[in-house]
Amino acid sequence: MTHNSPDTLPQAAVSIEASLAAIRPVAISAPLRWLALGLADLKAAPAASLFYGIVFALMGWAIVFFYGNAYSLTVALMGGFMLLGPGLAMGLYALSRQREAGEVPRLAPTLTIWRANLSNLSIFALVTGVVFLIWARASMVVFAVFYSSGLPTAADFMRELLAFENAEFVIAYLVIGSCFASFIFSISVVAVPLMLDRNQDAITAMLLSLASVARNPLPMLFWALIIVTLTGIGFATAFIGLVVTMPILGHATWHAYRAMIPPNER
Repeated sequence: MTHNSPDTLPQAAVSIEASLAAIRPVAISAPLRWLALGLADLKAAPAASLFYGIVFALMGWAIVFFYGNAYSLTVALMGGFMLLGPGLAMGLYALSRQREAGEVPRLAPTLTIWRANLSNLSIFALVTGVVFLIWARASMVVFAVFYSSGLPTAADFMRELLAFENAEFVIAYLVIGSCFASFIFSISVVAVPLMLDRNQDAITAMLLSLASVARNPLPMLFWALIIVTLTGIGFATAFIGLVVTMPILGHATWHAYRAMIPPNER
C-alpha cells in the first residue's frame, strides 16, 4: 500500500487550492463599478444585449400568463426567476467577453455558447433547478400553513403583505426565501462565468463561487441588494424594466467575476 505525502497531492486538488488562494478581495463599493462597466457593455452592444433583456421580460409575462391565478406559486416562480438568472444570462457574459477581447460583440455566437461546457453547465442547472423546485414547494407549504382555512384573494394577499398585517407569514416567507436565495447566490455568483471562460467543472466552479462570497462578504451583500433592487424594478414595471436591468446585471456579473478571479489563473 502506498501513501500520498503532502508533496504528491493530486494535481486537481493543487489546482483548486491555488485557485482559492488567488481569489481577490474587492472594495465594498466595487459593485458600483461593475454596474458602470455593465452599462458600458450594454451601450457597446445594444441590440444583442437588449435581445436578452426581451427574453427575460417574455419569461416574466409567460409566468403570469400561465400561473397568474395560482399566485402562491407565482411568487415562488418569481423567486426562482431571480435564482436561475445567472444561468440564463450566459449570452450576456459571452458578449462582455467578446468586448473584453477587443472583438465586436456579436449575438449569433452567444446563442450557442452553452455548448462549450454543456456537461458541467447541465450539472449546475440541475443543482439550481432542484433548489428552485424545493423553494416552490416550500412556498406553497408556507401559504398552506398560514392560510389553512383557504387562500385569500390576490388583492387581499397584496394588501396584507404591504400593510404587514399577517406579520408571522411575511417573516416566515421572507426568512425561508432568503435562505434559498442566499444559497443560490453564493454558489452561482461567479460559477457560470467560470464554466464558460475556463471550461471549469461545475463542482469546482461552485466552490470557487462560495469562496469568493466568503472572502468578500460585504461587497457581495451589497451586490445582492443591487440585484434584488434592479430585478424588483423590472417586476414593478410589468417586466418592461427587465429589458434594460437584466442586461446591465448580466454584463456586470462578468466584471464581478473578472474582479475577484484573475484572468491569468488556470
